[in-house]
Amino acid sequence: METIKLNNGLECPVIGLGTFMLSPADAENSTREALKMGYSLIDTANAYVNERAVGRGIKESGVKREDVFLSTKLWPSEYENENAVDETLERLGVDYVDLLYIHQPAGNWLAGYRQLEKAYKEGKAKAIGISNFEGKYIEELKTKGEIVPQFIQVEAHPYFTQKELRRTLEEYGIRLMSWYPLGHGDKALINEPVFAKLAEKYGKSPAQIILRWHTQMGFVVIPGSRNTDHIRDNLNITDFRLTEEEMAEIAKLEKNERYYHRTEEQLASFAAWRPEFEQA
Repeated sequence: METIKLNNGLECPVIGLGTFMLSPADAENSTREALKMGYSLIDTANAYVNERAVGRGIKESGVKREDVFLSTKLWPSEYENENAVDETLERLGVDYVDLLYIHQPAGNWLAGYRQLEKAYKEGKAKAIGISNFEGKYIEELKTKGEIVPQFIQVEAHPYFTQKELRRTLEEYGIRLMSWYPLGHGDKALINEPVFAKLAEKYGKSPAQIILRWHTQMGFVVIPGSRNTDHIRDNLNITDFRLTEEEMAEIAKLEKNERYYHRTEEQLASFAAWRPEFEQA
């Protein structure tokens, strides 16, 4: 498995399994099967309400805990809960996570980030990150954060490559983890002729070409699926490499257009919503 090195020296796989929108049963099954196939990065969140299922999937896989790079996120309604980190670890059935994010710049997000910094110092999180922090929010974090995060998780794909944000990330050595990597169901992206052409050349699918583009951009990518064949295909992208000319051709697709447009009203609703966590 290819890895990237984080700004604290930790190694992270370039491709993992995302569990957004997976039911507990599907998250458990997908996690177990992905790890058996050779995945080592699993991403979940408080808000996905499947952390217990992910924890069960890890145990059922037979893969040693130290060989799994486990990522999760604190939800805004948990930022002021002083037990949020320990409760998250309890749901996952682990005594540390490899990467702990705050999920949204909503509510008292600085309190949430302080929780991450504390967890990092205590060894409960090997790395910390921010999710959906862009613009004024990341600028504010620059002045108020004590520890530079290792990761940011944001929307990124060939139509929206986060050019502006990446300038800040490069300055601080922060790595980008992509969501909506294949265009969030938008067939226009995956049907771009360049991907069909490259898929034929390399004996891959257009989706595999796009995922490989992500890793060669230096991004970590976490496509999710309940379909084991898709999970296997998503992992099978490291036996070829796009040329510089091919990467340049894909770069021409940049539109600086995102699929998801968050509002301040949504941030307020995020802070008010509380996940109904799975019971033990």
